[in-house]
Amino acid sequence: MTLAMSWDEWSRHDALGLAGLVRQGAVTPAELAAQAAAGIAKTNPALSAVVEVFADVVADPLRDGMNPEGCFAGVPYLMKDLGPTLKGRLQEMGSLLMRGNRASADSFLAGRIRQAGLNIIGRSTTPEFGCCSAAENPAVYVTRNPWNTGFTTNGSSAGTGAMVAAGVLPISHATDGGGSIRIPAGACGNIGLKPSRGVFSIAPAASDLTGLVSVQGCHTRSVRDTAAFVDACRGGAPGEFMPFWMPEEAYSTLIQRDPGPLRIALSHEWGDYRATPHFVAELEKAGRLFEQLGHQVEWALPTVDFRAAFAAQTTCYIGNFAQTVANLLAAQGLQEPPEDLVEPINRRIWEAGLHTSFTERAKMQAVFNTTSRAFGAFFESWDIILTPITALPTPAIGTREYLTISDNPSVLDWFGNLWRNFAYTPLSNLCGIPGISLPMGVQENGLPLGIQAQARQGQDGLLLQLAAQVERALGGQWNGGRRPGVHVMQG
Repeated sequence: MTLAMSWDEWSRHDALGLAGLVRQGAVTPAELAAQAAAGIAKTNPALSAVVEVFADVVADPLRDGMNPEGCFAGVPYLMKDLGPTLKGRLQEMGSLLMRGNRASADSFLAGRIRQAGLNIIGRSTTPEFGCCSAAENPAVYVTRNPWNTGFTTNGSSAGTGAMVAAGVLPISHATDGGGSIRIPAGACGNIGLKPSRGVFSIAPAASDLTGLVSVQGCHTRSVRDTAAFVDACRGGAPGEFMPFWMPEEAYSTLIQRDPGPLRIALSHEWGDYRATPHFVAELEKAGRLFEQLGHQVEWALPTVDFRAAFAAQTTCYIGNFAQTVANLLAAQGLQEPPEDLVEPINRRIWEAGLHTSFTERAKMQAVFNTTSRAFGAFFESWDIILTPITALPTPAIGTREYLTISDNPSVLDWFGNLWRNFAYTPLSNLCGIPGISLPMGVQENGLPLGIQAQARQGQDGLLLQLAAQVERALGGQWNGGRRPGVHVMQG
């Protein structure tokens, strides 16, 4: 098959760049879809990052209602196999239990994504029900990091992280209930914004009030693509419980200007959790760059009871995931998760959380409140707080302790171990504040290291504005201009 452009040319364009070519008449949405499908075919044997390609939509990008006049003009896009549903399409959630599960309707956000001109051509991998640090179960699939296939991508937006990093797509869907946009972005060298609560709708099946911690988003390789995605897809569906943030100015316009001098705090000491010395050095290096850009940078930390906050977050996860599993079981007429179809930790979470009392939830919500107020008070004095994206290096493939195929008999111990590595992302979900992972650092194993910036609620635009300032300072060369070993340009 003859492709519309060389892989070198393909890789040089972000999503808005490809959309510009469509508008110029240099390429069609069908040619873009065919090129992305070829990129998947080229890289997926090494990465196992894509569950399914929708051949009918590759052949006819207008088939499912994509709006070719949207800002992305037919750019191909993968939907994480979890979250927004696509009418008539499989959504299997990384689980053997959900094999053959088809959605009966589009979710609200799926419609917004199509209206933005993104052509949803397939499904990317996720761990079972999104409850894990990596999409790594040999009975389902093992998603590998394109920088070094001996390592995981982290999770839960695993396939998206790999495909965007490998140059297959410039933009792809991700979700974040505790870091699942930012953590794989950090390990794969992508840009990953977790927006504030009240930006993207999770209608009609849930809301920001019922979902509480999980939000939607994407991975990209350019700040302007992320800004355009938020601009085009944000907003509430009819019947939302809470107002949705609507900025005075489109982010796509805002990011063209540098922010004024900001007060930026650095921290890696979150309660009991500490980053490795190398990660601290990479954080300090990022801090020096921000100082060179005219910002005030100092070590500072919110006054938070971190132990109570992580305990409340654990209660939330156990209760939420237990109910997710219970609802899926009920739809199939099952009383309990079958051992051969649901992974061990997820079965234990179901058992531990199924009868969470209202009293336990009320205590959890009280801690959510005090933690959110503490971060709010902190952001009265500081504009941004910077951390490494994780405390510890990205695990090698086969490191079972973080996986839901772990044989750890204690759910609480399993979550406690998770927080030791993935310490810096979950509390922004608890508080509903925005966080972004920027590919500014390098791990000792050679994988990228994301540097996370967080801001007060509703200040997603400030994070993007700061990210765009860094991008300009780096000459657009995220990851130091390096490219992963598995990439569409290789071979």
